[in-house]
Amino acid sequence: MPRASALRGLRQPANTADHAPHAISELTVARKWGTIREITYLPAYRAATRGAHAGDPTGSVSPPMPTFDYQTAFHIAPVGLVISRQRIIEDCNRQLGKIFGYAHETLIGQSFQVLYPSPKEFERIGERIPPIMSTQGVYSDERIMRRANGELFWCHVTGRSLDVKDPHAAGLWTFEDISATRRVAVALTAREREIAAQLVQGKTSKQIGKILEISPRTVDIYRARLMQKYGAGTATELVQRLLGN
Repeated sequence: MPRASALRGLRQPANTADHAPHAISELTVARKWGTIREITYLPAYRAATRGAHAGDPTGSVSPPMPTFDYQTAFHIAPVGLVISRQRIIEDCNRQLGKIFGYAHETLIGQSFQVLYPSPKEFERIGERIPPIMSTQGVYSDERIMRRANGELFWCHVTGRSLDVKDPHAAGLWTFEDISATRRVAVALTAREREIAAQLVQGKTSKQIGKILEISPRTVDIYRARLMQKYGAGTATELVQRLLGN
């Protein structure tokens, strides 16, 4: 089976009259490793197939709804989308390639590591994901990532796993470039980037220490370094500068 998503056809109910004014269809999404899940959805009102709108004095008829192509929707989405398996990019859309500066086809089959500033950050974030996703069902953060040309930028990342008991097995991830409102103004080390990512979320030294498995005192040391690099006089001013204000 090709790497791109295999989207099977829509199956109309035998008796659509039972579902008027909406028709219910089913969609089976298949991937390399098998069926992900079967979902049902309600398409838009199909007035054109049933005559004029009830109560419409003009007797006008709505135009027929075009067939909804889910593969096209995946690729034209305004945010980067990735279907992953064991942190490998099984499929991705064009916007992901645009965000990171790659032809999106070249990312298919690659490890997520190519999107990270360093292997350490790839490993450490990978270790943080399972406990959070297992309890909350979803993982989300704002972090510094790397484009193909080496440029570092702020990115909002959200993911949901198909199996919360094994979060890295298979999942769907979104990537949103937020560099337009938040710049990486100075060169930072891997640990400084991790600390900065937590600071902009309003975390305390104690909370950051617990997340990164370092002492609060170590967090304070890195915070002081960040303040010096950004020319911030206070912790609040540092956060504002990290946010691009």
